[in-house]
Amino acid sequence: MKLAILSRNSSLYSTSRLREAAEERGHEVKIIDYLRCVMDITSHRPAIMFAGNKLTDIDAIIPRIGATHTFYGTAVVRQFEMMGVFPTNESQGISRSRDKLRSMQLLAREGVGLPVTSFAHSTKDIDGVIDLVGGAPLVVKLLEGTQGLGVVLAETRKAAESVIGAFRQLNANILAQEFIKEAGGSDIRAFVVGGRVVAAMERKAAPGEFRSNVHRGGTASKIKLTPEERATAKRAAKILGLNVAGVDLMRSNHGPVVIEVNSSPGLEGIEGASGVDVAGKVIEFIEKNAKPGRQRSRGTKG
Repeated sequence: MKLAILSRNSSLYSTSRLREAAEERGHEVKIIDYLRCVMDITSHRPAIMFAGNKLTDIDAIIPRIGATHTFYGTAVVRQFEMMGVFPTNESQGISRSRDKLRSMQLLAREGVGLPVTSFAHSTKDIDGVIDLVGGAPLVVKLLEGTQGLGVVLAETRKAAESVIGAFRQLNANILAQEFIKEAGGSDIRAFVVGGRVVAAMERKAAPGEFRSNVHRGGTASKIKLTPEERATAKRAAKILGLNVAGVDLMRSNHGPVVIEVNSSPGLEGIEGASGVDVAGKVIEFIEKNAKPGRQRSRGTKG
């Protein structure tokens, strides 16, 4: 098959591993900078131009859309969908996962375990936001944040008021969430491919840090998921309409809770910690499902 990886940097670990895994299985692979794609939005003849050439005969795409370019990146994915090209993740699923508020609302509607979360617009309602999540300590998250950026632990009510007030004065949209103290600064990344959890790792925060992201200095190790954790990860990915997803969970006193669902999860940490050929699992999923005209959203409406 002819595959295209939508990525801005061909040297990134995840991009190069996906290319390597596909080529090992005899597929032809192109790395396409999605910001350089020009869309020809013509009735009955949708097309995409890249580097002056029309992209044709592509059987499937693997979107690796950066958080800062979600709008244009999902537009390119949507254009490929209109052309009958199979995407590992559809544009709608990517958009849902990138909107933290929308994704939390969708998961909450379906009864998926979540940290107690509140959202408000006016700084006059800060007290209500803090009270809803049980007071301090609490976590404040920028809706547009990624890889642990824009996430602040407010250890006192005064600190929470200051952080929320400062973010709102900058017109930034934020979520407030209960602090899961019993998690001990660790979380779980479950990697879902085609409705199955194919790998999992536990991430522990660096000393003095509460964010467990590897990008923030955290460490990763292999972990065995409980049946409930496995089921929660699979449900979260399905609800958002994602075939390939990194579902972040925490172990709380009331069971596993979903922190975030990532539509472009990195491969380096999960492959290193679990020892699983995750890139190969993604290519196997494409081999089983890449047929023209199969772009139909599997997620919950919303």
